[in-house]
Amino acid sequence: MAEFPDHHQILSVSQMAQADHLALPLAGQDGFALMQAAGLAVAEEAKRLLGRRTFLVLCGPGNNGGDGYIAAMNLRAEGLDVRLYALVPPAQMAGDAAKAVAGWTGPVRNFSELLNNLEHGDFDPDRTGVIDAVFGAGLSRALEFPVKDAFAKIRALDLPVIAVDVPSGVQGDTGVVDDAAPKCLGTVTFFRKKPAHVLMPGMDQCGLVSVADIGIPDEAIEQTGSVAAENTPSLWVNAVPTTHRGQHKYDRGHVLVLGGARLTGAARLAGAASMRIGAGVCTIAAPADVQRIYQTGPAHIMSAVADTPAAFLDLANDTRRNALLIGPGAGLDRADDLRAIVLGACGLAGRSVVLDADAISAFAGRADELFHVTHDHCILTPHEGEFVRLFGDIPGSKIDRVKEAARRSGAVILLKGADTVIAAPDGTCVVSTHGPSWLATAGAGDVLAGMIAGLVAQGVAPFTAACMAAWMHGETAWRLGPGLVAADLAEGIPGILRDWA
Repeated sequence: MAEFPDHHQILSVSQMAQADHLALPLAGQDGFALMQAAGLAVAEEAKRLLGRRTFLVLCGPGNNGGDGYIAAMNLRAEGLDVRLYALVPPAQMAGDAAKAVAGWTGPVRNFSELLNNLEHGDFDPDRTGVIDAVFGAGLSRALEFPVKDAFAKIRALDLPVIAVDVPSGVQGDTGVVDDAAPKCLGTVTFFRKKPAHVLMPGMDQCGLVSVADIGIPDEAIEQTGSVAAENTPSLWVNAVPTTHRGQHKYDRGHVLVLGGARLTGAARLAGAASMRIGAGVCTIAAPADVQRIYQTGPAHIMSAVADTPAAFLDLANDTRRNALLIGPGAGLDRADDLRAIVLGACGLAGRSVVLDADAISAFAGRADELFHVTHDHCILTPHEGEFVRLFGDIPGSKIDRVKEAARRSGAVILLKGADTVIAAPDGTCVVSTHGPSWLATAGAGDVLAGMIAGLVAQGVAPFTAACMAAWMHGETAWRLGPGLVAADLAEGIPGILRDWA
């Protein structure tokens, strides 16, 4: 299993609790010291995002509430108007949270007063902010009165909210969101992110996530482990392909794409992307009766006739064609032929195989046939619907589901979305959140599949290629801006590569 650099590991709720406990033996930091640092970090981020204003600090019954008391104390020390509302009486707080309560010298109001004040008070969203320190990442039950009602009123008043750790009502390990959970301007978490910070819909509910250093040493990760890492260039920058004098085109790999007979644009987009990201050669193999369409495409992409599975596999037998991309626009009208192509391609030695779209759906209800031949140089790139068709209803978070799919198939799995999750058969997992909303456009997935094929053709390891392509795909979209279409993505790739040249 890969080791991740920097501070991009993602910890489960239980792993984070273990890291808290390791702070004392590893760094001499007890629980209350961590709470003091956390509360200060929340106060600083609240001021950074919202400036000087009135703060309504909502404190729950546990350590999250303790963080809220400390944050309130720090904001009040800055001379700000701070109004603290507690879900339970201060005397019911225990442990480190009780110590936090003891340091607060201002009035403590209850949630009945909060509801009344929200109903009848004059709270201007430009002059009032809310700190949600009610429930933390471990909450798994639905929000109830009075918390549910308070957040409904806060939402109606459009008051900006800063959450402590995660917004109340967001499950830390899954990103599942209670209907009553606040939609936050920002969230302050500690030491490392949790799954809820990178998985939809929790990620969207958190707003801008900042990770505060509260004194837990990095060595704690060696004992806690992590469930995944966030996809950043630091994970793969040293593997970006480079060119040098003396290379010829086949040294940079040859991608063979199966071209469909009806939806011809998908294979052409994928082929263009494979070459824009650096593959030396690309050939689209398609039926004879649509050759004219493919031949009138970009002059640098070759075409070949493949009317049958045997014809495609004969082309794939050329050892120079080291990356095979099957699925974009392939169609399911001849599903038996498509399955034969996939099974034959996965059985060829020395090839990396990218399976997308229809190449995945063709095995709905027949997953065992596919998994009998897939291996760790196969990359499957489904969207949610295709994933379910192939793998069925796997329980757990998106991270859990993709890891299990990779284990079952023995292949690298990239499950697309605003929270793209990539997993290798050994359990290594990365979450890519870098894509903007305007990346949701027809053909974008075909471009991504082509990018992955182009990278593995150049010798990049399959899991690394999937991570690299996912990030570059999103970065290209950010640079192009709203209004992009899929063809723009392929043309924008060289601008990204120049950064690594």
